[in-house]
Amino acid sequence: MTKYFEMQSINQMKKFTAYQISEQEGKSSARFVDLSLDDLDPGEIVIQTHYSSVNYKDALAATGAGKVIRRFPCVGGIDVSGVVTSSSDARFKVGDEVLVTGYDMGVAHDGGYAEYVRVPADWVVPLPQGLSLFDAMAIGTAGFTAALSIHRLEQNELRPENGKVIVTGATGGVASLAIQMLAQLGYHVVAQTSKDSEHEYLKSLGASEILSRKDLVMGARPLEKAQWAGALDAVGGETLAWLTRTMQQNGVIASFGNAGGVELHTTVLPFILRGVRLIGIDSAATAMPLRHQIWQRLATDPSTGLRTGLYPKQLAQVAHVVPFAGLPQVFPLMLQGKQRGRTVVEIKSAA
Repeated sequence: MTKYFEMQSINQMKKFTAYQISEQEGKSSARFVDLSLDDLDPGEIVIQTHYSSVNYKDALAATGAGKVIRRFPCVGGIDVSGVVTSSSDARFKVGDEVLVTGYDMGVAHDGGYAEYVRVPADWVVPLPQGLSLFDAMAIGTAGFTAALSIHRLEQNELRPENGKVIVTGATGGVASLAIQMLAQLGYHVVAQTSKDSEHEYLKSLGASEILSRKDLVMGARPLEKAQWAGALDAVGGETLAWLTRTMQQNGVIASFGNAGGVELHTTVLPFILRGVRLIGIDSAATAMPLRHQIWQRLATDPSTGLRTGLYPKQLAQVAHVVPFAGLPQVFPLMLQGKQRGRTVVEIKSAA
């Protein structure tokens, strides 16, 4: 078989820096190591990493706080954007700007916390027109999950005129971007948070109302007062159970997080008496045709060249940059709920 493109910018044996997660005596630990391409998992595409990002899943994996890693050792990072330096697949050539989110990256296949990444070609998305490599990681898995959630809610007939949409865990990466997207699409957004100091921040993103966790009365009846036409839930546990009890007739919930617990205690009554729909969002395994569609919605309309409704126009406000060397300090802050918005990891210096 003809090899379409030969490596041009990196020798197979050249060493580079990666942040690798290992396990010893049942405990996870992570550190910076020197690797070569020969040390990485196989794949048709080699990418010189410009940016990665930090997601809740990354923090669980790197600290061992969650049983996320399925194979040790493994380079962390479920997101990456960068430039192709080697390709044996005709769909991509050296110099192409690309991104990868999800699949097995950073959990069972070496991921984006490395100066070079090697992945299967079937995981790679060409950088959409109108997005920079930085934008792609400021959005990353979090923004992709938010956009996919809204897409699924729309497929289930959610419209702005139906009523209020609540977003839980509102200062998190997914939720911060979801609030912007929903507001831009014309929805009345209610942001639910336990952080009273962040109310003005959430309003600046487009939230019409703020629901403080301390003011939240969940009740215990199988059905409570109907309040929400739609919901995007980053919390799970008790919060998700409360949502099922407070949805309007034919209300629809997108569930994508478990920061508040993995168990769900509810009854069938919201589903059979109000027609509530609960949709699970698994962005990591999204099929490529839909993946392309969602990324296009996050970029520009090719017919007009204009930003679409799902591009978060205040992206710079919710994203902050950390250098590669500062990555380990981010994980505990995220797990302690001390982070807001998105953390972008700069791996290839602009200089």
